[in-house]
Amino acid sequence: MAKEAAGSSGGPQPEQRSGPGVAPDNLMVKCPKCKEILYSRDWEKNLKVCSRCNYHFRLTAHERVNLLLDPGSFVELDAAMVSVDPLNFVSRSQSYAEKLQEERAKVGLNEGAIRGYGTIEGLPLSLAVMDFRFIGGSMGSVVGEKVTRAIELGLERRWPVLVVSTSGGARMQEGFYSLLQMAKTVAALARLSEAHIPYFSLITDPTTGGVTASFAMLGDVILAEPGALIAFAGPRVIEQFMHVKLPEGTVNSEFVLQHGMIDAVVHRRELRATLARLLRLYKVPEAARAQQPASATAQSQVEVATLLPRQSSQSRAEVGGGQDGLRS
Repeated sequence: MAKEAAGSSGGPQPEQRSGPGVAPDNLMVKCPKCKEILYSRDWEKNLKVCSRCNYHFRLTAHERVNLLLDPGSFVELDAAMVSVDPLNFVSRSQSYAEKLQEERAKVGLNEGAIRGYGTIEGLPLSLAVMDFRFIGGSMGSVVGEKVTRAIELGLERRWPVLVVSTSGGARMQEGFYSLLQMAKTVAALARLSEAHIPYFSLITDPTTGGVTASFAMLGDVILAEPGALIAFAGPRVIEQFMHVKLPEGTVNSEFVLQHGMIDAVVHRRELRATLARLLRLYKVPEAARAQQPASATAQSQVEVATLLPRQSSQSRAEVGGGQDGLRS
C-alpha cells in the first residue's frame, strides 16, 4: 500500500551542524571488527573500508549510487512514494504512521529504497538500491513496488537491471502486504528472464529474511561484498531457537560462496569495474537478442565466471567448479 507524498520529492533532510567553532562529529571512526581508530578523511577515501582488517562499513543508498554509477548519470524515479498504514498497526510505544514520520525525518528518505536509472561506463541500466537506515531496510509495500518498477523499466527499455540489497526482511508492520512483495518481485523477474534481459544482484551487509528468500538470490549473476551477513534467519534467531551458538563465519558472504549460493565476493573498490565488465558481456544487439539460443546464454554464463575477480585460488576453484549455480 503506497501513495505519493505531498511537497518535496526528496523527503525531509536531517539538521546539519556547521559553522565556525563547531567541531566535526566524525573526525575519527572506530572499526567495529578490529577496533582500529581510523581518520575519517582516510576512511572515506578508502570507500569506508577499514584499512587494517578490510571490514566493509555500511553505505547509504545515495552513497552506493555514487560509488557504482557514472557521475551525474543517476535519475531517481518515484522519490515521492511513501507507505501508508493499511493495518492501523500500533506497537507498545507508537503507531506505524508515527514511526514512518520519525524515520523520514531521521534518515532523510521517504522510504527504505530508491530506484531510477543511470549508466556505468556509459552503459545504461535500471536499478533499485536499499537503505538499511530506514527501519532496518525492511521490505514494505513501497520497497517492493520500487524494486518491481525497476525491473519493469528494464523490461520496457531492454536495459539490464541491478538491485542492491540490504535488509532485515519483510516489514512486520504491514503484515500480509509486505509478504506479497516477495511474489510480486519474483513474478516481475520471471518476465525479465523470459525476455532474456540480464538481472544482477548485489548483496550487502546485512541481507536476511524475505529479501534473501526472493529477489536477492535470483540474479543471473549474484555478487556480494566481503563479510556481508547473508541468511534467511539471522544468527541470533537461530541461536535462540536451537540453543546452540553458531560457529564463526557460517552466515557470511564467504560461506555462501563456498556453498555455491552466490557467484563471487567482490571488494568494494572492484564493484564498479566488475559490473561494467558484466554489462559489456551481456550486451547483445537488439535483433540478435530475441533469437539468442539457450546454448549461447549458457556459454555467456560460463564466461562470466572467468571474468569475476577472485580473492584466492580456493575461490577460483569454488566458483569454477560451481557453474550450476549460475542462473539462466
